[in-house]
Amino acid sequence: MALREELIEEHWSFMDRYADAMIARGPTLTADASAATGSVHIVDLPDADAAHVFAFEEPNYRAGVYGEVLVRRWRNLLGRTMWDFAGEADGDHRFLILGHGKPGMTAACDEYLPYLAAGGFGDRLIACGPLLSDDGSEWAGTAMLAELPGRAFADAILAHDPYARAGRYDGIEVHSWQFGGRPPN
Repeated sequence: MALREELIEEHWSFMDRYADAMIARGPTLTADASAATGSVHIVDLPDADAAHVFAFEEPNYRAGVYGEVLVRRWRNLLGRTMWDFAGEADGDHRFLILGHGKPGMTAACDEYLPYLAAGGFGDRLIACGPLLSDDGSEWAGTAMLAELPGRAFADAILAHDPYARAGRYDGIEVHSWQFGGRPPN
């Protein structure tokens, strides 16, 4: 945490260079929200090379703050950014929810959005979409940012979705998350 705090302005200045491409960003947190456990950056970049420059030139990464960086291609099904999301209801919490696809599995978006709408999750989604292979040709999972009444709701979203019922996920992760950085101009 100390190194992260020391680098905060350098980190934000780096992120400011990507403000027009930023879809969402912010720290993942411990369950009690007392400390950061990682960071999420969803950025609309032209290709895998640009994504790797973004990920591996970032000041926190270069200083050794992060033990691991996962770079994944992602499609923005909702077509909005976190700044377009209306806001936090009293008592709700924000989560990063990841479903890691099993190798060789496929999935179609037309199965997914109706599930989210029927479950009442649609208006609670900040960002949502499939994780894809680097060339965009293969489904590699699902990633979403959501605002929900609690962890049980976050656990339920992917655990009961059509992909989970079809056995397409290798694993599911749920992380507490919050909006981060400076908003774009």
